[in-house]
Amino acid sequence: MREVLEGVRRFHEQPREVKMNYYSRETEIVRYYTNYDLHQSKGASWRDTLICVMAPNPPPPKRYPSACREILVEYSKHVQSIGEVIFELLSEALGLDPDHLKDIGCLEGHTFGCQYYPPCPEPERTLGHVRHRDPDFLTILLQDQIGGLQVLHQDHWIDVPPLEGALIINIGDLLQLISNDKFRSVEHRVLAKSVGPRISLACLFSTHLEPSNRVYGPLKQLLSPQNPPLYEETTILNYLNSYKSVGGLENALSFHKL
Repeated sequence: MREVLEGVRRFHEQPREVKMNYYSRETEIVRYYTNYDLHQSKGASWRDTLICVMAPNPPPPKRYPSACREILVEYSKHVQSIGEVIFELLSEALGLDPDHLKDIGCLEGHTFGCQYYPPCPEPERTLGHVRHRDPDFLTILLQDQIGGLQVLHQDHWIDVPPLEGALIINIGDLLQLISNDKFRSVEHRVLAKSVGPRISLACLFSTHLEPSNRVYGPLKQLLSPQNPPLYEETTILNYLNSYKSVGGLENALSFHKL
């Protein structure tokens, strides 16, 4: 895990002209950007990001930056295996067969968000990453020891201290939708810090860039007259359009409530 975080660091600490070869504000399979949500958010985030789509249809390995290419491909294999175990446990927690969430495509795709949070001279005036929910089924987060991650719990921001060797699991909006609120998407943010850089790698399980007519709604096995569906059926791309329309700052699921 240290190696993949070092790979992320190596990419971000290259000369600007090298990184700009990957710069894009569009939905490229491999892209580098700063403040993606700047034009929608009320405030800027103090971070740089490298996005790499790893599955289901990854590009040729040479498309990934050479500074972190090999370790990203290797880490992708490991995190896919971890995701499979987690989805099995979540399926069983819902009273379903262990493979149910896998069979409906929750494990089909994953994308890496490789984040770099430079030291901020005035951290009280901004955030490393503005408050948001994740637009996926599940996120597996690896972070270094700098800290700054907070989750919203009962209207209070709670610190999530780094723990050496630990992974953080976030439920995403899409899993909340299909579980009919049995699982809840977690709202979180990252504080800016005067120390750093802070390095993290978020693995988001979803098929965001894959065109698909597959619709997702509350799982029928979880519904009854006493537990009617709370959400309409929607495609992943339709949900993402809702998410982008509010810049991640509001609950995009509210657009799909019945």
